[in-house]
This record gives sequence, structure tokens and C-alpha cells, in this order.
Amino acid sequence: MSVGQQLKYWGIAAAAFFLMLWGLGNVILPFLVGGAVAYFLDPVADRLQRMGLSRVAATALISVFALMTFVILSLLIVPMLIRQLTDLVNAAPQILQQLQDFLYANFPQVFDEGSVVRSTLVSIGKTVQARGAELASTVLSSALSVINAVVFIVVVPVVAFYLLLDWDNMVARIDALLPREHRETIRGIARDIDRVLAGFVRGQVSVCMILGTFYSVALMFAGLDFGLIVGAIAGLITFIPYIGALIGGALAIGLALFQFWGDWVQIAIIAGIFAVGQFLEGNVITPKLVGGSIGLHPVWLLFALSAFGTIFGFVGMLVAVPVAAALGVLVRFAASQYLDSRLYRGDGTGPGA
Repeated sequence: MSVGQQLKYWGIAAAAFFLMLWGLGNVILPFLVGGAVAYFLDPVADRLQRMGLSRVAATALISVFALMTFVILSLLIVPMLIRQLTDLVNAAPQILQQLQDFLYANFPQVFDEGSVVRSTLVSIGKTVQARGAELASTVLSSALSVINAVVFIVVVPVVAFYLLLDWDNMVARIDALLPREHRETIRGIARDIDRVLAGFVRGQVSVCMILGTFYSVALMFAGLDFGLIVGAIAGLITFIPYIGALIGGALAIGLALFQFWGDWVQIAIIAGIFAVGQFLEGNVITPKLVGGSIGLHPVWLLFALSAFGTIFGFVGMLVAVPVAAALGVLVRFAASQYLDSRLYRGDGTGPGA
């Protein structure tokens, strides 16, 4: 086929894929999550196979461990996160009131009755309490409406189990169906996409989980009232370099100032926790789990999450990362092809001619 014909057919296939994604919506959510879980755990199953277990035994062992983790999270961690999030939202006016008292004691000239600063702080406190509670309830209600709990809990483990069990066979079957003329090129692009996804999905998600656990446990042992939710927030946005630590650190130190005002040693401990976390992330955890550059820029990732979330909802946010990774690899491949084309090199007098 000519290049134009190939572009036409691949364009139709891409349009059909996005149309199916938009049309099916929440129906395919458990299958997407199950596929993501299988992709995430495939290296673990491969390593267990190299240790002597069969694929069935490796998959069964992983499933039992995952089930135990899910039960622990459902019974212990998630209820605590929800409770601390609610308490933090309700405590926002009191925290801002204490900030208002501090500013009034130290800067009374800018805090007269009816001043802009005072009215702004009062307004912020009321807005955070109203909107925060509304946001929390909306997130919980939308999650319950998007995810049918019974179907999700039943379908996702089953899908993940069978996909993990047959992952290598499925990859081999897909590889056998590749067009022979472009097989090596497609394999190279697929390897690049897998490298980016492995670096981000497996590596960066692991980094987020490890740092989130570290921050949460350390802040709770340090005595911070909302340590669990602050650590979870910091770990969740760790995939954005420096931003996760800055936001989490600012939130934790602000709460520490509210809770431990005058106890500078305790406040320094809270700040030191994030300093240790940043050191471990930059020098130990990220180099070990992610390695070098994964080729997925944070700005591109944020744009993909926003765009796909707006268009396709929650399902779109789930596929945003793999689609963004694939598009990034394809753009780099197209750029390399362009640099090797006559369109770029011209009539033989350009660079590389």
C-alpha cells in the first residue's frame, strides 16, 4: 500500500478505537483496570517462572498476595484516608482563624476591621469548608456511581488473572499477526512504547507508592494529625518532579505550624521527613526503579490526563498514560523519519546529505 492508503486505514482504526472508548465508557472500565494490573504484574510472574514455578502457580501466588493486599487496604487504609480527608476539610476554618490571629498579633495595621486581608481569609475558610466537603462527597459518590462495586470487585480480579496467565501467549499471537513488510519497524516502536510504559507505569507508580507510604507512616509517627492524607497526597503527585514534595511539604509544614506552634524541633522533624524523602527519591528509589529518562514529559502527561479525562471521563484518565506514551514514541519516530527524508534534506545540499 502507498503511504496515503496506510495512513487512511490506520486513521480509521484509531477513530474506531476512540469511538469505542467513548461509546462503551464505564462498561470497559473493569477490563481496562484488569489489563493494567496484568501488565503491571507480568514481570513479577516472569521472575517467579525463572525461579522454577509454572505460569499457573506464579499467577495463583500473585493473585493470593494481591487479594490479601486489597482486603487490608479496604479494611484499614481507605477508611482512615476518608476520615482524615473529612477532618482536614472541617478543620480548614479553624486553621485559617489561627492564621488570622497570628497576622493580627504581628501585623495589626493591615488587619483592621473590614480590611481586605481579613475578609479574604474568612472567605477562603468558608469556601474551603463548603467546596471541600462538596468535593469529597462528589468524589465518593461519583466513584460509587462509576464503579459498580460488585461488578468491579468480581470482574477485575478474574480479568487480571486470565490476562496475566496468558500474557506471553497473547503477545506472541499479536506478534505473529504483524504485517511482514513492517514487522521490525512495528516491533521497534512497540519496544519503545513498552520501555516508556515500564518506566512510568511500573517504575514511577512504584515510586509513588513507596514514597506515599514513607511520608504517611513517618508523618503519623511524628504525630502530625493529618499525616496519612498528607503523605498520600504527596506520594500521589510524586510523578511530577519536585511538585509532589513541594505541595506535600508545604501542606505538612503548614499543618505542623498550626499544631506544634512554638515547638520548633517538632516542626523541623516534619520538614526533615520531606528532605529525607527527596534524598531517597533522587538518589536511591527513582534510579533503581525508573532508571534514566522515560521519555514522558510531566507537562505532556498532565495535558493527556486533562484532555482524556475531560473527553472520556474516568475511563479516559486510565488510558491517558499509555496513549500519551504511544503518541510520544510515534511522534519521535515520525521526527526521525522526517530528519531522514528528502523533505528535510532538500536537494542533497542539506545536513547529512
